[in-house]
Amino acid sequence: MKISIITACYCSAGSVAQTIRSVLGQSWGDIEYIVVDGNSTDGTMEIVREYEPKFQGRMRWVSEPDVGMYDALNKGLRMATGDVVGVLHADDAFQDDGVVQRVVGAFDDGTDAVYSDIRFADCAGRTIRYYSARHWRPWMLQWGYMPPHPGVYIRRECFGRLGDYKQGYHIAADYELIIRFLRKSRLRARYLPVCAVEMRMGGKSTRGWKSNLVLNQEIVRGNRENGYLCCLPMLVPKYLFKVFEFIIPKARRVLGTGKGERS
Repeated sequence: MKISIITACYCSAGSVAQTIRSVLGQSWGDIEYIVVDGNSTDGTMEIVREYEPKFQGRMRWVSEPDVGMYDALNKGLRMATGDVVGVLHADDAFQDDGVVQRVVGAFDDGTDAVYSDIRFADCAGRTIRYYSARHWRPWMLQWGYMPPHPGVYIRRECFGRLGDYKQGYHIAADYELIIRFLRKSRLRARYLPVCAVEMRMGGKSTRGWKSNLVLNQEIVRGNRENGYLCCLPMLVPKYLFKVFEFIIPKARRVLGTGKGERS
């Protein structure tokens, strides 16, 4: 099985090398790595070109202006030739070298998508928030719950049938896509009980209350566009559960049983 990993980046010179190394180190050999750059001016592409020979023909890239992250991801989808597609943002890294191999092992003839856990870490690698999809179900999308996008892998042919990331969304086009794919179209999805990706706090959806407001407005929009009742008050309860995603890692550090910590 060939896996296409897409990294969309813009002025990511401070973090993209770690992202690339985490792809390069994967034990699964049949990986096509696609980097879509938004015409960076900070040296990002110099780093990409430095690592390109190490992929021995398995890396493809483009650097040109775009109209945002989801435009970049759609470019990556059009470039992809793998059986399955996943996204790894330029501020993120695979949790360990065996992630893609475990994802491949979770796919069978009856599986269209695989989803897993991620964690948010500080600069020392300590888990600040552990985002688990273990108890997620498609109906929860109507209430603001989704499996973490960097932990989701989908068969490429599904994008050909169901479309790509909708333009006009600033933060939640991935949320809308998951509604459209996993709930409305009922793709056959399977949970993989592993931490797939280490992320940094401070992404578009975690930058403050204004970003959270835009995120929630777009979650409401994504549900409604796909025929599901949703409004802002319906999204409030998710924050009560999100608190535990921060509390539990802290408690585990105190007890010395940190889950997914960097070794």
